[in-house]
Amino acid sequence: MDAMRWGERPSLRRPVLVAAFEGWNDGADAASSAARFLAEAWSARRFATIDPEEFYDFTEVRPHVRLVDGVSRQVDWPAPELSMASPPGLAHDIVFLRAAEPHLRWRTFTALLVDAAKELGVGLVVTLGALLADVAHTREVPVTGMAADAELMRRLRMKRSRYEGPTGIVGVFHDALTTAGIPAASLWASVPLYVGSTPSPKATLALVERTAALLGSDVGTVELEVAAAAYERQVSEIVGEDEEIAAYVRRLEDLDGEEEAGDGEDGDEELPSTDALAAEVERFLRDHPSD
Repeated sequence: MDAMRWGERPSLRRPVLVAAFEGWNDGADAASSAARFLAEAWSARRFATIDPEEFYDFTEVRPHVRLVDGVSRQVDWPAPELSMASPPGLAHDIVFLRAAEPHLRWRTFTALLVDAAKELGVGLVVTLGALLADVAHTREVPVTGMAADAELMRRLRMKRSRYEGPTGIVGVFHDALTTAGIPAASLWASVPLYVGSTPSPKATLALVERTAALLGSDVGTVELEVAAAAYERQVSEIVGEDEEIAAYVRRLEDLDGEEEAGDGEDGDEELPSTDALAAEVERFLRDHPSD
């Protein structure tokens, strides 16, 4: 039985798939929160889910029980879902994939996602991730763009990942997309290692802004901006109570200042401006119509 449960098969305009997974690739919940924020801001409508039975250990990702009309109880299973949105001003639709990182059968899971992307005519996949790094919470959140496709790297001024070691579902998904010939890029936010277990609206805001810029649509972020300012203030208060951590943060701030003062030859290449990024994505989709 097919694990993909289609509520409908929507007719989409040159869609871009934005994917985020809770778990190992989601430091401080930044990636999953960014995808959720964009989906809600653009009124995304769910059209398909994946049966979680063969991919999840329910003792690790537990179902939730809720009351319906205050009387009957309903079990909600942790099912990955696909939703679609048509942000204003865009010539292409956006498909959102939101899921927890599966525990089992990753190759089967990613093959299912690739088949769905092909059926929907997806021309580009953008995954969101967040990693723990030696960065200061007081500084601008670094966002790095990566891609495997040479033309996509050139157009979006992204870089090829040089990481070797254990990987999460994002890495496995990208490998499956490359094998299938579907262009894919990834945006990664760096979040402070010393508060990695605390949700970071500041990192979420950085990913939301970069993703919206790449897709070429505006999104209101006042709510996130307020939350990000409160987060930075609260973390600063906690850090200030521990001299050892405060000294560590000051060293990170000093290092960041030294990098800004350098010539940038060894640093990550800056992503293009907002308008240039959106224009290149639009041209890429026009030049590479999906089959």
